[in-house]
Amino acid sequence: MTKKPETSKQASAAFDPFVVFKPLAPTAWMGTAWFERVADLGSEITTFVADRIKEDAKTQHALLNCKSMVEVQHVQAEFLQKAFDQYHAETGKLVELTGQMAEDLQTDLKPKS
Repeated sequence: MTKKPETSKQASAAFDPFVVFKPLAPTAWMGTAWFERVADLGSEITTFVADRIKEDAKTQHALLNCKSMVEVQHVQAEFLQKAFDQYHAETGKLVELTGQMAEDLQTDLKPKS
């Protein structure tokens, strides 16, 4: 009896085009809407971080141009207030987006009648 060499099994597995999708099998329960929400969430976070970096640079510039400690305190107070307001608003947006993700997930997991 001739035994097939191990390399032929490995070669056939290496050329199986569907092998790359096997790690995604656990995500089959996730619907398209859920993935769209994940993309929206990532986009929202990226935009927020970019806006905050712009604010940081703007504040740094304002601090470098201050002529007195009173001006420095004013710039710092404005920066902190604006940061607080932006983080507060962003938290609300992220809570809303994750809530929508949960709704989409529940809709996708409901048994079809």
